[in-house]
Amino acid sequence: MEKAYKTMSTAGAGSIVLGIIMIVTGVAAGIITIINGARLLKNKNEITF
Repeated sequence: MEKAYKTMSTAGAGSIVLGIIMIVTGVAAGIITIINGARLLKNKNEITF
C-alpha cells in the first residue's frame, strides 16, 4: 500500500510540473508569434514586387 502511495505522489507531482512547463512554453510561443505577426504587418508596405 505504501509503495502505491509513493508512486502516485511522484506521478502527481511530475504531472503538475509538466503542466506548468507546458503553460509557460505555450505562453512564450504565443507572445513570440504575436510579435512576429505585428512586425510582418508593420513592414508589409516596404515590400515591392
